[in-house]
Amino acid sequence: MTAAEVKTRTDGGILEVIIDRPKANAIDRATSTRLGEIFSDFRDNPKLRVAIISGGGDRFFSAGWDLKAAAGGEEVDGDYGIGGFGGIQELENFNKPVICAVNGICCGGGFEIALCADIIIAADHATFALPEIRSGTVADAASIKLPKRIPYHIAMEMLLTGRWLDAVEGNRWGFVNEIVPAAQLMERAWEIARVIEAGPPLVYAAIKEVVREAENMQFLPALKKITGREFSTVDALYSSEDQLEGARAFAEKRDPVWQGK
Repeated sequence: MTAAEVKTRTDGGILEVIIDRPKANAIDRATSTRLGEIFSDFRDNPKLRVAIISGGGDRFFSAGWDLKAAAGGEEVDGDYGIGGFGGIQELENFNKPVICAVNGICCGGGFEIALCADIIIAADHATFALPEIRSGTVADAASIKLPKRIPYHIAMEMLLTGRWLDAVEGNRWGFVNEIVPAAQLMERAWEIARVIEAGPPLVYAAIKEVVREAENMQFLPALKKITGREFSTVDALYSSEDQLEGARAFAEKRDPVWQGK
């Protein structure tokens, strides 16, 4: 791959990542590895607070796994880099917010990457599907994630039939937060990112870890882990200068100044 196939830019604490591999923004092993490098660097950079991921052009967010690369010999279960397929699905200790701006067709592994984001904004012409059934493989990450995000029977219909959903239906079932005109998609994603950028990074990290780790826990054991400061991000938050700053700012009726420490 060339560096141009994944474009990045930063502005303040915001990282923008664009998958730009015409015509379908499909992801081969090299692209996945590069995405993993980008997102691991984002995770570890204290100056960066929120990421936006989108696709190049206006037709595809991503068609997912590059079937042409597969036909050329790349294994479906091969090594896709530090974060697994798409650089984000298996990235450990990934406790920063991600916004996905879906600018067109979002299917297969592309949809699985979108499901890894915390907020999904869709252009009004965006469409979603899991067509792996037609190519004789399993949408592995989606099979785990999707039935937990939307009604079971809708998720299973998508997995078993490969049916396409438009952005309106995606919003109805709850995996699309907001639909905007295509021309306003990135502007809206950046608007949301600016709100998050201005917020408390240690709180975001704690939210991400708690939500992830408590997903399959019962309520009381999970709550006890929080109050017992057994989550590393919660322990860091409760011992932080930001925790004190939040209380002081409230008492002094001013906006807090978050330092992330």
